Amino acid sequence: MTVFKSIWRWIRREAVLSAAILLAAVSAFLVPPDSAYLGYVDYRTLAILFCLMAVMAGLQRLGIFDRLAQELLSRVKRRSSMVLILWGLCFFFSMFITNDVSLITFVPFTMVVLRRIGGETERKLLVPVVVMQTVAANLGSMLTPIGNPQNLYLYGSSGMSAVSFLRLMLPYTLLSLGMLAVWNVLLCRKHRGNAVIDLPEKKPLDSRKKLIAYLVLFALCLLTVAHLLPFSVTLAVVLAYLLLCDRSVFRSVDYSLLLTFAGFFVFIGNMGRIPAFCDFLAGIIGGRELLTAVLSSQIISNVPAALLLSGFTENIPALIVGTNLGGLGTLIASMASLISFKAVAREKKQQVGTYLLCFTLANLLFLAVLLGLAVLLGAI
Repeated sequence: MTVFKSIWRWIRREAVLSAAILLAAVSAFLVPPDSAYLGYVDYRTLAILFCLMAVMAGLQRLGIFDRLAQELLSRVKRRSSMVLILWGLCFFFSMFITNDVSLITFVPFTMVVLRRIGGETERKLLVPVVVMQTVAANLGSMLTPIGNPQNLYLYGSSGMSAVSFLRLMLPYTLLSLGMLAVWNVLLCRKHRGNAVIDLPEKKPLDSRKKLIAYLVLFALCLLTVAHLLPFSVTLAVVLAYLLLCDRSVFRSVDYSLLLTFAGFFVFIGNMGRIPAFCDFLAGIIGGRELLTAVLSSQIISNVPAALLLSGFTENIPALIVGTNLGGLGTLIASMASLISFKAVAREKKQQVGTYLLCFTLANLLFLAVLLGLAVLLGAI
């Protein structure tokens, strides 16, 4: 009985991975394993994703992002500026360190900052600021190919140049930034005044040599994403550095995400060999890629949606826009959103209901406006 409870807890904790494994297993009954299975997996995407996660984990462990946040906030005088910096950190950093890492880093930092201010400011600002950070991370990350996992995969599949990718997502990113700025003004009208911030003591940088090493590794990752360096070279260099200098980082890599990708690759590969299913799904998706991606993301989240739908359409740019906008909406539309929710649920249980209401209303508003922009741009 204990074993079954443990398995059930693991399934609940890794719901997306469990679904990927189940789909892969079911599809294997329909298409028995053979040599073609080896061609299903996009090894380049998995290698780059592993390298980026390892490098970001290394930089995070050095505390460099916390130090940058503290440096910015130390210059703040007004509450409006404080709120601007807190969500701005998530918006702009997510473009390079991914939406997950930005929320893992800056949401707990925000809670510490607001706790030290205390009083009415903490009580009234915590929920809206964390919601703003979550929206900002999910929307800021859509600008770059490395901002989130589905972008990395779809960018590699599309054959687009980096400039073309940026041009595709720039209008949505700029509108999102403008909406967040307006929200900042409206929110801080109610909370005017100076911000006296008792910042936590700066932690000394563990190692400048490690910082330089990880920045070099990050540069190699960017060169690989831009197709200027073979992924095998970057993977070998990252693995060698971790094995020789920082083995503890291996524990911080999200292997469940890598396995989720592998599971969906197997499922998509198998179903693509069943003509009837392939034609059926392609018929549903064809010409409606953006809206299909948005709607499916609300149920299975945007990363699985990107993996699943990409196997049945050639209109990858529409999937890129759809899965990024699809990260708005429900709490599971982007798995990164669960990071913020869990942080609030852990620290402020009494505000969970307020958080969910604020989160849902904000996400639906942003989604509606951005879909309106997609209509104006002729994407829908």
